This record gives sequence, structure tokens and C-alpha cells, in this order.
Amino acid sequence: MSSQLIKNNFRMDRLPHIWCPGCGHGIIMRSMAQAIQNLGLDKQKVCIVSGIGCSSRAPGYMDFNTLHTTHGRALAFATGVKLANPELKVIVVTGDGDCSAIGGNHLIHTARRNIDITTIVFNNNIYGMTGGQYSPTTPTNDFGTTAPFGNIDKAFDICKLVDGAGATYVARGTAYHVNQLTKIIEKAISNIGFSLVDAISICPTYYGRKNKKGTAVQMMNYLKDSAVDTKVAEKLPPEKLENKFFIGEFKNTTEPEYTEEYMKIIKKYQKER
Repeated sequence: MSSQLIKNNFRMDRLPHIWCPGCGHGIIMRSMAQAIQNLGLDKQKVCIVSGIGCSSRAPGYMDFNTLHTTHGRALAFATGVKLANPELKVIVVTGDGDCSAIGGNHLIHTARRNIDITTIVFNNNIYGMTGGQYSPTTPTNDFGTTAPFGNIDKAFDICKLVDGAGATYVARGTAYHVNQLTKIIEKAISNIGFSLVDAISICPTYYGRKNKKGTAVQMMNYLKDSAVDTKVAEKLPPEKLENKFFIGEFKNTTEPEYTEEYMKIIKKYQKER
């Protein structure tokens, strides 16, 4: 990370961060900062909101308007922030458990409303901060501290979930494919409506050790070897796509944005009075 990027976007007195060695979260946070800087956004008009979890530490390090809220409620708080000040670019940082388990209802309804909030999911397939419990994105048959004999649940595909719920921008990137992830986050922030980026991270400490995934380098190599861009996937035969997951842009549409529609109602009512 360049020293200028750090000075421009981070609270120097809070660094270094406390994430475990090998964790992918710092890479994703860096991509966020780079995307914001690339867009030339006014720092005073950016608000970053988080809930509880490893990912939710990020706003404490980032030098913007930041709000650290309760578990699963980041999108509810972010909705209030956006409605109170529609000029703000509101970005939610959340984990796979934080947003799709306890916060799952907020996730689908924020997507349904198409409110102009960008959500970055630091998805490491586990509850890292609270002890390694399995999450809604933990692959079936994988292990967690609350699944010592293997997880029998079917995992959520967060991108498909929010696509079906009404989000207008949906994409996935990884902590390995940094340049692509940065560009995806830029497009997500620029979208006027609800955007979600499923940022695949790695957790060597809990998920990796529990599931014998090897070192952090080996887990990164898995992301490199197993991720297939959607544009490339269209040209490959089915056998080449076995045991792979897709990255890239899944949805990019334009629909009425919630805050703008809400303001129209207020103005209409004021004229009628």
C-alpha cells in the first residue's frame, strides 16, 4: 500500500490493524480506499458504516465519517444516514455472518428498496471474531467450532440473494484479484441504487486451520486457481467449470432509487399544502 494512499485515507494513529497474519481483510480495505480515491470523492461526503465482526473493524482505521453499529444492523443504520443526508455516499462494511444471518432481513429489504447504499461483504466463510462458528456461507460439509462433525446446511450465494431481492448492481471479487476488485468497488459506489460486492476473503486462523486449507499463501492460490470471470466462463465447456466459483459483474441495471422517490413524495406533499 502506497504511503500516500495511507495518509489520505487512513487514521495513522490506529495502524497497524489487528487482523491476523494472512487475513484477506486488509487487502479488501485497501481496495476500498483505492476505489474511493480513484473516484475523487469528497471525504466529508463519504460515510462508512459497519456492524460487528472482523470486517467491521475496517471503519475504525479509515479516515472518513464512520459509524460502528450493532451486530447485523449496519444496513438499518446506513438507511437512516442516507435518508437524513441523501448527499452522502454511504458504504457498508459487513461480514458474511453479519449481513446474511442476523442481518439477513435488513439485507433483503435494503436491496428491495434499491436505496443508494454500497455494501462490501468481507466474505471469509466463517465467524472469525467470535470463535470460528460456521456462517451462512460456510460450504456444506466444512467444519466450524459449531459444526465439529461438518456443516449440513446449504450455503447462501449472497449475490443471487440480493439480485433476487432487487439490488441494481451485484458483483463478486476476491482478495487475490486486487485490481479487478478495486474496479468493481468503483462501479458499485458509482451506481445510483443498492449495490453489493461479495469480496471473497481468507481466514487462515479459523476457517483455514479447521478445514485443513493450508497456509495463507495456499488459500490465496486457491482463490487464484478457482475463481473464473463471468466473461471467460461463457466460453468454457462445463467440465472446465467444475469446482469453480464465478467473479466479476453479475448485474448492472438502472431503476428508481429509494431516497429520490421518497423526496418526491415530500415535495409533492409540501406543494399540496
